[in-house]
Amino acid sequence: QVQLVESGGGLVQPGGSLRLSCVASGFTFSNYAMSWYRQAPGKERESVATITNTGGNTNYADSVKGRFTISRDNVKNTVYLQMNSLKPEDTAVYYCKVLWRRAPYWGQGTQVTVSS
Repeated sequence: QVQLVESGGGLVQPGGSLRLSCVASGFTFSNYAMSWYRQAPGKERESVATITNTGGNTNYADSVKGRFTISRDNVKNTVYLQMNSLKPEDTAVYYCKVLWRRAPYWGQGTQVTVSS
């Protein structure tokens, strides 16, 4: 059973940093690319960052390039999202996702709120 559990969200002031974690289980983590998405109130869920199974390649949404970094630890079955220089418009619920056997699996999400 595929399971993804996010953590690390919270309230942070503009310009601050947070690191999100997503622990995966139920599949061979090192074989799959992983992604972070986010959904702000009243908006569609959008892709934030993706990392290949080995971590050798990453992709980012234009809105977060240069501020966010996705990484993974294939020993700990964990994918991370380091978020720096946070802006109010980064406020959203952040989800990790895996496409396993052609089906998307999502975690429960973690709330990130950027506000002074």
